[in-house]
Amino acid sequence: MRAWSAYGFTFQFAIVSTILVNILSLAIALGLHAKIKCKQTLRAIYFMPNILSVLIVGFIFQFIFTLFLPQLADMLGISTLSTNILGSPDYAWIGIVVMAVWQATAFNTILYLAGLQTVPEDVYEAAAIDGAKAWRRFWSITFPIIAPFFTINMVLALKNFLMVFDHIIALTGGGPGYATESISVLIYRGGFQGGQFGYQSANAVIYFIIIVALSLFQLRILQKREVQQ
Repeated sequence: MRAWSAYGFTFQFAIVSTILVNILSLAIALGLHAKIKCKQTLRAIYFMPNILSVLIVGFIFQFIFTLFLPQLADMLGISTLSTNILGSPDYAWIGIVVMAVWQATAFNTILYLAGLQTVPEDVYEAAAIDGAKAWRRFWSITFPIIAPFFTINMVLALKNFLMVFDHIIALTGGGPGYATESISVLIYRGGFQGGQFGYQSANAVIYFIIIVALSLFQLRILQKREVQQ
C-alpha cells in the first residue's frame, strides 16, 4: 500500500510539474526573446534559481510556507492561506510543486531561448506583412521550429521530476505521514533505514525501467509530431 501511494504521488507530482514548468519557461523565454531593455540582465536573474542548492531553496520555501505566508494571509484576512499547507496531507504536494517548478523553470527557459535563436527574423516579417497575428505567428512559425527543444524539455523535465528527492527531504520529509513520499524517498528509507535492501533494490530496478520506457515513449510521440509539423 505504501509503495502504491508513493507511485501515485510521484506521477501526480511529475505530470503537473512538467506541464507547468514548460508553460512558464516558454512564456518567459518568449518575453525575454522580445525586444526589451536589460534583456541580458533579466536572463541572468531568471537563471539564478538553477545555480542554487535544492536543499537551500527547500529551506527557504519551508520558511515561506510555514511562517511568512500564513502571517501575511492573517494580515490580509485571507483565511484559506492562513494555515501551513505543508502540514496538510491534501495540499502539501502543491508546495513541493511550487518550489520544484520555480527552480526548474530557469534551465528550461535557457533551452527555449536557444531554440528561439534559430527562428529567422525574416519569416516573422513576412508573416506580419501577410497580416498574421501574434498567436498565429507563434503557432504556425515559432512552435514548429522550436519543436525539438520542446521535446527535449518535456523528456528531461518529466525524467527529473520522476526522480524527485531533495525537494521532498527539504520541505516535508515525505509527510504528513506518507502523503508526499516519492519513489526515490521510499527506496532510500526502505533500503538504507528500514532493512529492506533487497526489496527496494528490486523496486529501484523496476522504477528505472519505467522511467526509461516513459522517456522513450515521449521521444517517439513528440518526434513523430515534429515530423508532422
